[in-house]
Amino acid sequence: QMQLVESGGGLVQPGGSLRLSCAASGFTLDYRAIGWFRQAPGKEREGVSCISSSDGSTHYAESVKGRFTISRDNAKNTVYLQMNSLKPADTAVYYCAADWTCGSYLDPYYQGFDYWGKGTLVTVSS
Repeated sequence: QMQLVESGGGLVQPGGSLRLSCAASGFTLDYRAIGWFRQAPGKEREGVSCISSSDGSTHYAESVKGRFTISRDNAKNTVYLQMNSLKPADTAVYYCAADWTCGSYLDPYYQGFDYWGKGTLVTVSS
């Protein structure tokens, strides 16, 4: 069964850090772009970050640029999202998904990403 599984969420104080993991099973991430998305209560899902497969280029939404870092370890078939300087506005369920490119990860109507995981909850609160 081909799937992605997110982990690493939790409760953290404002200004704190978390590292999320997105592990693939049943397929290899080597040739796939991987995007991170989040959905806060009462809000639409939004793209957060994406890492391409071709050249490893990284992309970030303006709201997380300079605070979040996406990386991939193909040997472990895993993509990570390091989140620093967390804010209460970052509270959401975080998901990862796979596509062939990162071109449309910010488009809320794009439906090309596959193998959505069940998500991991990040709560930023004092």
